[in-house]
Amino acid sequence: MKKIFLLTIVISLFSPVYSQKAGHKNEIISIIPQPVSVTQGKGSFTLPHNIVIITPKNEEVKRTAQHLSKQIRTVTNQVNIKEGTTASPKSIFLSLSANKNIPKDEYQLKITTSGVTLIANEPSGIFYGVQTLLQLFSKEIAGNEIHKKPNEWVLPIVTIEDHPRFGWRGLMLDVSRHFFTVAEVKDYIDQMVKYKFNLLHLHLTDDQGWRIQIKSLPKLTEVGAWRVERTGTFGTLSKPNPGEPATYGGFYTHEDIKEIVKYAGDRFVNILPEIDVPGHSLAAIASYPELSCTPGEYYVSPGDRFMIWPGGGQHFYGLLDNTICPALEKSFAFLDKVFTEVAQLFPFEYIHMGGDETARNFWEKNEQIKALMQKENLKDLDEVQSYFVKRVEKIINSKGKKMIGWDEILDGGLAPNAAVMSWRGMKGGIEAAKQGHEVVMSPTDYAYIDYMQGDASIEPPVYATLRLKKAYQFEPLPEGINPSLVKGGQANLWTEQVYNMRHAQYMTWPRAFAIAEALWSPKEKRNWKDFTARVETHFERLNAAEVKYSPAIYDPIIIASKKDTTTVIVKLETEIEGLSIHYSFENSFPDNFYPSYKEPLIVPKDAAYMKLITYRGNKPVGRLMVIPVADLKKRAGIK
Repeated sequence: MKKIFLLTIVISLFSPVYSQKAGHKNEIISIIPQPVSVTQGKGSFTLPHNIVIITPKNEEVKRTAQHLSKQIRTVTNQVNIKEGTTASPKSIFLSLSANKNIPKDEYQLKITTSGVTLIANEPSGIFYGVQTLLQLFSKEIAGNEIHKKPNEWVLPIVTIEDHPRFGWRGLMLDVSRHFFTVAEVKDYIDQMVKYKFNLLHLHLTDDQGWRIQIKSLPKLTEVGAWRVERTGTFGTLSKPNPGEPATYGGFYTHEDIKEIVKYAGDRFVNILPEIDVPGHSLAAIASYPELSCTPGEYYVSPGDRFMIWPGGGQHFYGLLDNTICPALEKSFAFLDKVFTEVAQLFPFEYIHMGGDETARNFWEKNEQIKALMQKENLKDLDEVQSYFVKRVEKIINSKGKKMIGWDEILDGGLAPNAAVMSWRGMKGGIEAAKQGHEVVMSPTDYAYIDYMQGDASIEPPVYATLRLKKAYQFEPLPEGINPSLVKGGQANLWTEQVYNMRHAQYMTWPRAFAIAEALWSPKEKRNWKDFTARVETHFERLNAAEVKYSPAIYDPIIIASKKDTTTVIVKLETEIEGLSIHYSFENSFPDNFYPSYKEPLIVPKDAAYMKLITYRGNKPVGRLMVIPVADLKKRAGIK
């Protein structure tokens, strides 16, 4: 990628940066995602209490200037925005370069004792540069508190040159399993753009709710957007009782969608809509039962068990047929109506059609499916699904959009122009790229942020764990495929177990930091120790912004094995350096005066619990963990 300026720049991440008030302890430059290059000079720039932001005659840049002004005003500096083509002393100068060879998202940020200059070729580059600039302020800038007295806001003398590695830098928010309001979606966008994400994938439909108004199909929201309310663990919740009112849910009207799309667009974020078919369609079938091959009583699932996932790569077994029937012409007429309205609402060039986790056991014995297979010369059920996917692609293409789907759309033959979102590892993406298709990497083992972040003894229960260190190892570009076909990647937040936005924040941060860096920063700049130091600094910024995050990085990793048929050996590790782990087995609560872990522990014969806590020096940083010995035995394989 071309560079903005012919500079030889040395990375200097841990050079001192002056904090908010003169005389305070120096702080390090701590930017996420890591810029391409950072060169720090000596001295600092103190913002005057009456700061001027100078912008070109460009509405998008002016809008970015207004966002910046709003943040600066939280510290009671007076901010004026004016048009201009030259910098004034002690100003923030935003400038669009006439050099059209510069890719649109690149920027150069230069801070001197005279002021701030931010240059880019396109308004998007100005926006990303502003996000970096805000991270150079003290953490208080991230808060919402209006300071009563003007403060001296001091910025380091620094030159930063930066551009993204990938163009698709996404987060997926599942708004079907649990509904999030327009205001909550906007808040999620506000948080993600701080770290240069530029795509929000909205999972709008699933078995637990249909979340987008389709005016030509009113039952989708009259029926499909609502379910009986249940609280507990997904997959174990009770089915609706006869006549029980469906009171939980919600949906986005056309006006809501337009509002979200505009809000995102003002922040250079595209919205990718997903209509998940043919599986994951109970909400649609509850609304229009004639879309199913299997007659029955259908309802919007509150989180009860209606599917069995055997694992090992086997097909999923449905206890209730949650698939739209590919043998019915009315299914495609239905989808034509849906995608007509979706395409009109979302300007982004892609529509996601899902295509994942389709149970075939009902199809296997259905006479209509058998007749379809004979008519279309389809040899197996993979080809049945491929037939469905290819017809859906034609519908989506007819609306002027491209289709993308989960990697199961490869099964039975990929639709001619489809892009693939690879979630079952990287294999599907590699295969699709080798066939000449565009791919987005979103593998479960690195990018599924609905997984637990630490030990199961302290995390909300989910079926797998993804620690921050593992997420940071995400490499979206495998060797041996055409790099131009890898559009980028994203992290996915499925919300079966996420009931509210506070928990959505907890699951997103800090793992989204790792994904942001994988998608923006140069591969050769990645360094775990350096990254975690920056993460800890950004925890302070999240605290100031009152955004929830997981502290699991401080919690120990527990590895249980068996010494013999009754004795457990416990090995403990930490993700970051400089922590001590203190433990007890006698039911009291350990602190830093308790034994410190040095070598694998043999669990005492009659102990009932192991308790753990981590310290940095004499300060507790980890959470108190209480693990039943019975659980340790189970982990070690002792019955």
